[in-house]
This record gives sequence, C-alpha cells and structure tokens, in this order.
Amino acid sequence: MQYRELKVPGAFEITPKQFGDPRGVFLEWFKAPAFAEAVGHPLDLAQANCSVSAAGVVRGIHFADVPPGQAKYVTCAKGAVLDVVVDVRVGSPTFGQWDSVLLDDVDRRAIYLGEGLGHAFMALEDDSTVLYLCSTGYNPGGEHGINPLDPAVGLQWPTTDRHGNRITPLLSDKDTAAPSLSEAAAQGLLPTYEAVQDYVASLRR
Repeated sequence: MQYRELKVPGAFEITPKQFGDPRGVFLEWFKAPAFAEAVGHPLDLAQANCSVSAAGVVRGIHFADVPPGQAKYVTCAKGAVLDVVVDVRVGSPTFGQWDSVLLDDVDRRAIYLGEGLGHAFMALEDDSTVLYLCSTGYNPGGEHGINPLDPAVGLQWPTTDRHGNRITPLLSDKDTAAPSLSEAAAQGLLPTYEAVQDYVASLRR
C-alpha cells in the first residue's frame, strides 16, 4: 500500500497492492497501521457511507465545521469517478487550490481527505459506487457546500465518461444553490487553517 500526499496538504492518494488469480482479485483497501504511519494519527471510524451515481453526476463540494470536521477515506468499488479535494481552509498557504485522483475498479485507489478540506467527485460511468469511511457521523447543522462549478475554484470536470461518451455535470438542487467560495468565506462558513491545525494536532496527541 503506497501513500502519496497530494498538492493540498492533508490529502493523500492511496494505491493498494492487488493479488489476482483466476478466481478474481483481493486487496486491502484500508489498513490502520499504514494509515497512521503515513498521516500521523489514526482514523476514528464513526460512519461508513455508500453512494451510487449515474455518469455525469457531481456530488460536492462538501465540507464540515472544524472542530470536529469530517475526515473521509474514499474508494470506488464499481465504475469510476474523478475525486477532487479542495483547500477551503481560510489562511492556508494553498487556500483555493485543488487536486484530483481517479478512483476506479481497475487500480482500486483510495483518497484520504483530512478535516477541513472540501470534497467532490464526478461519476464517469453509470452505477459508479463510492464507499466512504468517515471520522464523524452525519451532522446537518455543521455541514456545508460550495458550488462545484464555481469558476473561481476552476475545477476541471471531464467532458466524456469512461467509454468516451459526452457528459455534462448533473448536480443536486442543494449543490446547485450552494454559494461560491468567496460567498462562503464572506458568510463565515469556511474553517480556518489555524483551527484545523490545532484539531489535527490534538489527534496526534
């Protein structure tokens, strides 16, 4: 299992070692000791989520209040998604920047997004199935969104699916109505870099 930190600090791409034979494939998609060594603290599992999306569906950009925030360890069990992490931490050296990882049922990578980071993905195939391990449970009062088509963020969503068919972003009403990054900042919705750093430090202790 290989960990690579993305250009947004606090986010990692995880590539597992796969063992295949005529029966199929086996892999470890999460391993606590390897995670703690790479990230610097354990992942407290509070909730596991599953979403199934048609090609072109975009979910996000979602983030949560810190503390406690909601860290996510995400993989795609079926199909393919472009998974995106956005730095929404006010005061961060990489504020407003983003990075992405292709999650699919071929390389079977995962992505970890630490507390205070924004998360979104686009499905690149019908019935793409995404699994999330979450550090905290659902908290509607503490969870927020940014419009994933905000030109100031500039996410580069694919225009074709996994099979070369043209796709356009399909958003929920909630994500369509979400504020831009600058509007979310003006409304005081975004976590601060200092608060996130303090909270992550407490996990390491």
